[in-house]
Amino acid sequence: MSIRIKDILIGCFLAFSTISYAQKNGEQPKNIILLIGDGMGLSEITAAQFYSENTSNFEEFNTIGLIKTSSSQELITDSAAAATAFACGEKTYNGAIGVDDNREPLKNIVDFVSNNGMATGLVSTSSIVHATPASFFAHVDSRRKYTEIATYLPSSEIDFVAGGGLQFFERREDGKDLVKTLKEKGFDVITDKLPKSTTSKKQAILLADDEMPKMLDGRGDFLPDATALALKHLSKNKKGFFLMVEGSQIDWGGHANDAEYLVSELLDFDKTVGVALAFAKKNKNTLVIVTADHETGGFTLAADGTDYNKIKMIFSTGGHSATMIPVFAKGPGAQKFAGIYENTEIYTKMVSSLIKKKN
Repeated sequence: MSIRIKDILIGCFLAFSTISYAQKNGEQPKNIILLIGDGMGLSEITAAQFYSENTSNFEEFNTIGLIKTSSSQELITDSAAAATAFACGEKTYNGAIGVDDNREPLKNIVDFVSNNGMATGLVSTSSIVHATPASFFAHVDSRRKYTEIATYLPSSEIDFVAGGGLQFFERREDGKDLVKTLKEKGFDVITDKLPKSTTSKKQAILLADDEMPKMLDGRGDFLPDATALALKHLSKNKKGFFLMVEGSQIDWGGHANDAEYLVSELLDFDKTVGVALAFAKKNKNTLVIVTADHETGGFTLAADGTDYNKIKMIFSTGGHSATMIPVFAKGPGAQKFAGIYENTEIYTKMVSSLIKKKN
């Protein structure tokens, strides 16, 4: 479906509906938190049960679905095509950032909620111009065009970003100073450490030249703490918010076939899911969705030979796999996310969750 046809359909739909924030039946959220564990399949999630000292936060969910992840032109998706499906609701080719198969820009969930007065935020342990977060604010034909992707952030509708990628804003080959541009566009730009609180301005927290450090290299609680800070900042908007949080480096542990790397990142992501659920428990008008773009590494928790009391972590590939991916949902509108469906339905279900049907 082209962006023009999609806009017409959404426009017609909105002509008979409005965003709802206080539904007596509790079926529609005011806030949506979408957590994406990049490269996180079912075996990765299961690892949290075996390798965490605490009960996995995934066990808090009662509504669970499965998504099919193929991109428009490939059986096995990459992060860019998958994130574009989540953000824009349309299948596209591997490597695409917020564009369709014809390289035409697609409107995304950030555009939709911002047009209705909601706040928006992105948190990632990768560079903020990496494939997953970039697909929520940029429109570029290749995920590798990091310097071009960065130019979209200052004029975007994003209100809060936290992650890496500073070099793409301040030390550019074209000589542009995008840090200065961010400030001119109303952002506070923080580059030293995660602050304890925020001002009323937009926030651009860029704490590494490229990706954030690994958990194994001392990243600490950046992801859960940045998520908590984002929730505190965005929840000041009385009309609600949309927040995307990415545990980026689960994927990188899978690509490296490094079980210790993978599990450490997975446990950090699990802790972050707990932060989102704790917020939702206090703010019951919040929908929490947890999923992944694809599975990486063909990761398996296998018996160690004939010893069925010992788990051996095995990888079958250094790339992505084609397995379906779990979706966990909790809060108003969660029931929409049960079943088996295409990854584009994540977008469709989020948008429909925010729309009040005409009586």
